[in-house]
Amino acid sequence: MNTAKLSIAALVAACCAPVFAAAPGPVPKVEGVYFSGMWEDPEPPEVLRPPGAPPRKVQSMGTPPLKEPYATQVRQRQQEQAAATARGETRANGCRPGGFPGMMMPVFPLEVIQSPGQVTIVAEAFEQARRIYLNEKQIPVEDAEPLFRGHSVGHWEGNVLVVNTIGLKESVRVSGVPHSPNMRVDERITVTSTDTWEDEITITDPEYLTKPWTFTIKYNRKNDYKINEFVCEDDRIEQDPETGKARLRLGD
Repeated sequence: MNTAKLSIAALVAACCAPVFAAAPGPVPKVEGVYFSGMWEDPEPPEVLRPPGAPPRKVQSMGTPPLKEPYATQVRQRQQEQAAATARGETRANGCRPGGFPGMMMPVFPLEVIQSPGQVTIVAEAFEQARRIYLNEKQIPVEDAEPLFRGHSVGHWEGNVLVVNTIGLKESVRVSGVPHSPNMRVDERITVTSTDTWEDEITITDPEYLTKPWTFTIKYNRKNDYKINEFVCEDDRIEQDPETGKARLRLGD
């Protein structure tokens, strides 16, 4: 092949080569301590314990400091539910998600996704996702549309992500505890190591609680795991309007 042919071939190759646009600038960095990834209960309920091993430590929200008559009402509902379960009956919840802060209990794994200006937490159960917007001012509670996960803003203080959440639906009840529209939930999400973090949750609602209700949930990293799909594709369990019991709907 002579020099002329080589020059033509090089020109054709240069003209036909794909053109990549230059990056518009440096890739934005996420704020705070990096703790993205999959997380689970330090002692997962699905893991079988060997014979003779101590009982699994179950994470608890503790006893809510409810005012009366709400404390008595909640106890009565819990007793009724326990009695119904003992009789082999269930109460229908359908496919309604639990919402926040109940979704933070790691019965199923959680995923943390950090991006510029935002921390997203996804619970595998019902595919619930909450978004914490960083360094933004919280909206007035009277302007907060009631949502299952509320409106969350936060900021970093060292290795602690400080979060405030308002605007939760009245139907979103942690352990069956009622709340007012003015309830606020404050979190201190502390990254304790590369493989552990904990969430100190404080619920403040003077209308229903005698004092702030605080509990802490801990998490361990769950490597090599991917969140699974969790969808109520055809929910046929509904509540009987007369008895309150669950019933199975047959047919369309």
